[in-house]
Amino acid sequence: MPSRKGQTISEAKLARLLEYNRNLKEQLDIPRITVSEASSSIIDYCNETKDALLPSIWGPIDKKDDPFTPINNRGCCIIM
Repeated sequence: MPSRKGQTISEAKLARLLEYNRNLKEQLDIPRITVSEASSSIIDYCNETKDALLPSIWGPIDKKDDPFTPINNRGCCIIM
């Protein structure tokens, strides 16, 4: 009986290792970019995207482009 228990433990360990190996192989297929490319992309995004919270850098932002502008709901009541 002890040999059967040892065999099931070994089978469980093998299954866990096979699953781990499969996950590692899947991660190899994930496309990667270099750090310099990622940094350049972030810098470009920050230079091109206006931030409503930084008007000192970007200047005043139109009300239609400002996501923090309060929405005026006319003719409607909100009941809480």
